[in-house]
Amino acid sequence: MDFNQAQMTALEHRNGPMMVLAGPGSGKTTVITHRIKRLLEAGVDPSGILVITFTKAAATEMKERFLRLAREEDEKRKQAEQGAKCAQRTGGSRTGAEKPFFGTADPGPRRREACGTSLEAAGSRVSFGTFHSVFYHILKWAYRFPAGNVISGEEKRQYFKKFLDESEMEVEDEAEFISSIINDVMAEGFEIAEYKLLPDTAANAMSSVAAADYTLTFRPGYEPEEESAEEWFKKLYDGYDEMLKTTGKIDFDDMLVMCHELFTERKDILAAWQKKFKYILVDEFQDINLLQYQVVRMLALPENNLFIVGDDDQSIYRFRGAKPEIMLGFEKNFPGTKRVLLGTNYRSTKEIVETSLRLIEHNKVRFEKKLEPFRGSGRPVDFRVFDNPGHEMDTVAQSIRAYHDAGYQWSEIAVLFRTGANSGLMAERLMGYNIPFKLRDVIPNLYSHWIAKDLFAYMEIAAGSRKRSDFYRIMNRPNRYFSRDAFDTPIVSFDRLKSFYQDRDWMEERICDLEADLRAMASLKPVAAVNYIRKAIGYDDYLRSYAEFRRMKPEELFETADKLAESAAEFATFVEWKEHAARYEEELKKQNQEEREETKDRVTLSTMHSAKGLEYPVVFVVDANEGIVPHHKAGLPADIEEERRLFYVALTRAKDRLHVAAVKERYHRKTDVSRFVEEAGL
Repeated sequence: MDFNQAQMTALEHRNGPMMVLAGPGSGKTTVITHRIKRLLEAGVDPSGILVITFTKAAATEMKERFLRLAREEDEKRKQAEQGAKCAQRTGGSRTGAEKPFFGTADPGPRRREACGTSLEAAGSRVSFGTFHSVFYHILKWAYRFPAGNVISGEEKRQYFKKFLDESEMEVEDEAEFISSIINDVMAEGFEIAEYKLLPDTAANAMSSVAAADYTLTFRPGYEPEEESAEEWFKKLYDGYDEMLKTTGKIDFDDMLVMCHELFTERKDILAAWQKKFKYILVDEFQDINLLQYQVVRMLALPENNLFIVGDDDQSIYRFRGAKPEIMLGFEKNFPGTKRVLLGTNYRSTKEIVETSLRLIEHNKVRFEKKLEPFRGSGRPVDFRVFDNPGHEMDTVAQSIRAYHDAGYQWSEIAVLFRTGANSGLMAERLMGYNIPFKLRDVIPNLYSHWIAKDLFAYMEIAAGSRKRSDFYRIMNRPNRYFSRDAFDTPIVSFDRLKSFYQDRDWMEERICDLEADLRAMASLKPVAAVNYIRKAIGYDDYLRSYAEFRRMKPEELFETADKLAESAAEFATFVEWKEHAARYEEELKKQNQEEREETKDRVTLSTMHSAKGLEYPVVFVVDANEGIVPHHKAGLPADIEEERRLFYVALTRAKDRLHVAAVKERYHRKTDVSRFVEEAGL
């Protein structure tokens, strides 16, 4: 395989710290795998090489890629040896291409012992893992932790589900919210702040929620104690921590702190692990947080054979404690660091590379880089502004089908969103066009939101339902001062209801008003019925008062109601709309069941965060509007720079064709095109 000069510099580096700045599509994984190969060929003990990534999937993929490379090299060696034997039998001589294993005629006893009989055998002894798995291995060795002491993911989920139920929390999608807490908040939990390694931990936790576009709300009818979001999360974490102590369980995330504490207090143990791991390679270094960095710094001493690969321009996990400043300060922390830039983009066309560079150059906190496309020119980056989200998603769906008709596989196409909450409409459109798709993120089910259930209950009653459960949902939304005692039978009768309040004329009048409203709704199309509930009946006023009491922005509730109205406009009858909601729910369940079936040919729907590290021939980046990207909660300059990096990541996923889309208005309100579009020169 041919390497450029920058790649060769990285591969041939032997000792001391090295920082490899790897732009998008620059072949960083190839560099890491061949770096391991060079170390083994130089006689380094494979058990002394540690490769750290951030996810189990990434660690597995890295190991598999190296072992494939090793098998290929072993096969070349075998063929060379066979050729050499033939040459000897015929009196010929060895050629330069017929080099013996590891480049010498005899690697010597030490190297033979370290390498085994093949490069693949040696590679199987190299340690590949995540930060969590490495730290757990160290702690297990030091403290003899049994596997049963580590709390499982399912146990975590059950605890947080119980907490949500007991706190009467109302979230758009419970499963996604729980996953967000586990993956984001708990990773930088409040306990870490005690070690003064991660400042502003509460802020980090809250920005995690902001990134997932969540708001703390509670189920109607419940009156929680007055508390801020920070206080709510503190209560959640304290309760979780107490549960761990009570059950004698250990959290993986606590192990980060425990490992730092162990190395600080037990220098003998630290020295033992320093002696074991002579060479440490860290992939996606821009994603490292301060705690992980502190431990790696200790582990790399005294030789500091630390080989880091990353791109500060792709640092998009501030809510997990990752900041580009950590990578920017690496050379200061490790004097004598050799820096090399992998500045050739092998992935994308010239137009895509140049567009993304124009964007990211607006960031101030970054390494200056000159990136060059390896590929030639392609089609211009396509940017379009649509009248509304429905028009936008229809056009994207039609374009996807056109690409498929032109010969592209479904799996070669991706649609990227700022948040998972914005991907529901696209999923519905693809269902309508019979286009198979897969989700890289859990999409909140719009129709399971409590506002949707309220609207559906109104329309069910208007259609003739008299179920008590439907009346319970709407009886005081807005407040009519109905008592639950008035609905004392499974089937509700308006006559019986009037009889219950016969001595209160003003209540009888409210019952008559409700009857009249329901009759008026009975003949309306779904979208008209939704608007009637919101405006004529006063449901929007209820949402406004609800938001005020919960100390949240009413616009966030109105947006959910707007999405439902937009959906309702697609259907002529309530029955059709209800059937669509049921099919959509079933499709989401199906997607969740099939999410691990990567072999199926399906279009990818993904958030920008989840798309990092992936590439597709055709990419659609949608909803490029202010308030979405950059997110409306991104107020500080550092927040805007992170949002710009996130948009940069999205653009650089495309190999051949890149489409960027925005809308003129959303829910009948004008909206501005994202500033990032202009910065990118589109």
